[in-house]
Amino acid sequence: QVQLVESGGGLVQSGGSLRLSCAASGRTFSNYAMGWFRQAPGKEREFVAAIAWNGGKTYHSDSVKGRFTISRDSAKNTVYLQMNSLKPEDAAVYYCAADPYYGGRYFYTSRDRYDYWGQGTQVIVSS
Repeated sequence: QVQLVESGGGLVQSGGSLRLSCAASGRTFSNYAMGWFRQAPGKEREFVAAIAWNGGKTYHSDSVKGRFTISRDSAKNTVYLQMNSLKPEDAAVYYCAADPYYGGRYFYTSRDRYDYWGQGTQVIVSS
């Protein structure tokens, strides 16, 4: 059984930084893509970034490119989201997710692609 547990959320001032972590367990993730999504109140859950477990290839949405960085530590089975220059519009619940169908070429930004999800961690950005 795949388990994803997020941590690292909290309250930060606009312009500040946070690092989210996602601890993964339950199987080998070598052929997976791991993603971060976020959902603000009253809005759809949106794709933020993804990383290939093997090789570390990454993809970031335009809204966070240059400010957020996804990475992973294979030895710790953990995926990170480093968030810099945070804006009030970045405030949301952030979810870690796993795509077991990743074929090594294309990242998918649709939440339907991801079979496994964490419980989420809240990020609040004060202006």
